[in-house]
Amino acid sequence: MSRGARYGPYEGGDPLAPPVDLREALAVIGDDVLEGASPRQALRELLRRGFDGRRGLDDLAARANQRRRELLSRNNLGGTLDEVRELLDHAVLEERKTLARALDEDARFAEMRIEELPPSTAQAVADLADYDWRSSAAREDYEKIRDLLGRELLDQRFAGMKRQLEGATDADRQRIREMLEDLNSLLDSHTRGEDTTQQFDDFMDKHGEYFPENPRNTEELLDSLSRRAAAAQRLRNSLTPDQRAELDALAQQAFGDPSLMDQLNRLDAHLQAARPAEDWNGSARFRGDESLGLGEGTSAVEDVAELERLSEQLSQQYPGAQLDDIDTEALARHVGEQAVVDARTLADLERALQQQGFFDRGSDGQWRLSPKAMRQLGQTALRDVAGRLSDRGGQRETRRAGAMGEPTGASRPWEFGDTESWDVTRTLTNAILREPGRMPVRMTVADVEIVETEQRAQAAVALLVDTSFSMVMDGRWVPMKRTALALNHLVTTRFRGDALQLIGFGRYAETLSAAELAGLDGAWDQGTNLHHALLLAARHLRRHPNAQPVVLIVTDGEPTAHLEPGGEAFFDYPPSVRTLGLTVRELDNLARLGAQVTIFRLGDDPGLARVVDRMAQRVGGRVVAPDLDGLGAALVSDYMRLRRPGR
Repeated sequence: MSRGARYGPYEGGDPLAPPVDLREALAVIGDDVLEGASPRQALRELLRRGFDGRRGLDDLAARANQRRRELLSRNNLGGTLDEVRELLDHAVLEERKTLARALDEDARFAEMRIEELPPSTAQAVADLADYDWRSSAAREDYEKIRDLLGRELLDQRFAGMKRQLEGATDADRQRIREMLEDLNSLLDSHTRGEDTTQQFDDFMDKHGEYFPENPRNTEELLDSLSRRAAAAQRLRNSLTPDQRAELDALAQQAFGDPSLMDQLNRLDAHLQAARPAEDWNGSARFRGDESLGLGEGTSAVEDVAELERLSEQLSQQYPGAQLDDIDTEALARHVGEQAVVDARTLADLERALQQQGFFDRGSDGQWRLSPKAMRQLGQTALRDVAGRLSDRGGQRETRRAGAMGEPTGASRPWEFGDTESWDVTRTLTNAILREPGRMPVRMTVADVEIVETEQRAQAAVALLVDTSFSMVMDGRWVPMKRTALALNHLVTTRFRGDALQLIGFGRYAETLSAAELAGLDGAWDQGTNLHHALLLAARHLRRHPNAQPVVLIVTDGEPTAHLEPGGEAFFDYPPSVRTLGLTVRELDNLARLGAQVTIFRLGDDPGLARVVDRMAQRVGGRVVAPDLDGLGAALVSDYMRLRRPGR
């Protein structure tokens, strides 16, 4: 037999929508990391804010909170009492009309009884329990009160019961009583540990129509019942003392049978004992004009609690929070299907970033951007720089720009680590000659030959970046990091023979990897120790004696610190003569090594300008004063200039 196909509405949002751009998401995360956030914090911030037109968790939580406020401000909980009073007033009015037309003495006694009804609605309903109504319309309204109370009390515990029992017959009411008795018997057995799967199945076979949640066992049944019963109790707690007293008295008149309330009280006792962790003591402050009945009010209280849980899930502020914790059914019900699509997109994004290796954990257990992520951030930074270079010089970015020298016309077998282009003709010829006549042609690594190029110069590059607090304070922190990442990516992907060393200098100097520099926090640490940084740069250049030495310095302050022979940093402002002298001496040492020095001066401080101009003149270097947006382009352009052969 062929299996039939089922069709329904698509629930995943726009099926033609483009997938999430992980590169763009990573760029946003990278911006926060460069500003000092941890990768974990940066990811959480991205999910919180959203990106690329997609709503974030903050927006979804705000919508859930708005929906909660609307429920509380629009409704009040006096609906059932108001409806009972209206029915009672109408019944009494119709009875008075009928009695006024009657001439017998019993009618006069009935009028006196009607006139002497107590002001309490509940007491009046109780006093009329044995009254012999003469008006059929009045009797019908009075019976509606009992029927309404019964349906409302049941609707508090079993959602939808009020509508289901509208116009119920005595047989329907009897079935409800049987269901409550059987339910309490099942829970009695469960409390004693004597219930069986068969007992539960028999109960559901007989009364399953009253449980649309379709629980699979007694525990799931308790879960669904206790949540609504707890909401009903919170509703009761939200009423005024007078309202509670009225409803408690009226409850005894439900369906004209006090046994219903006894069964419900017994059920509540079971549920509170089985699920003490539910909120049985809370309340909700409804303050609107729309009156809700007991069942509607219970649903509203349940909705308020669900929205509060949803807001907490969306906040992701509790220990061990995960996006998978979000109740998407509740989110769709209260905020809309698009909110579910947005939440799933954020969850997919978080999962994809982790699964594709953009994050890893260090030995200390902390999240870090992986080498793959750092390459992506460097590529993005370099692309931005290349765009600015193109705007300035009419150049364009090319994937192979600067990757090799001019071809010599010869080729050689490929060796591990070679990055030159293949000689396609020689490679295919080798494969064909190795297995003449074989189709299709099969290639092996041994067949591959690469184009030989002219020898190109190797450079040893030291990039010294100022990490003092003034860089953070004046908004130069992130542009400096972006520039370093761009240069690092350029060297590691297109000039792999060059040796790049990143050196950060504040009170002290230190060598840094690209990842360490990207995650470096700005610290309130006075001192611009260019002297220490130049010492580290010289050490790097001496390790590569055959390479062309290049030193690039990015700073926004005069040298105000130097390293003492014992390893201590000495700081003074204005700069001491000793600090300036030691710094200049190390510049002289770099000049003796043949280093080409460029200083990138950030800011317009006249004192800084005088100092760096004098230092550059002393060693035959140059000073560049770019704006922040042009720093990366200026530095990369200068690197390309300095590493040309013959310079």
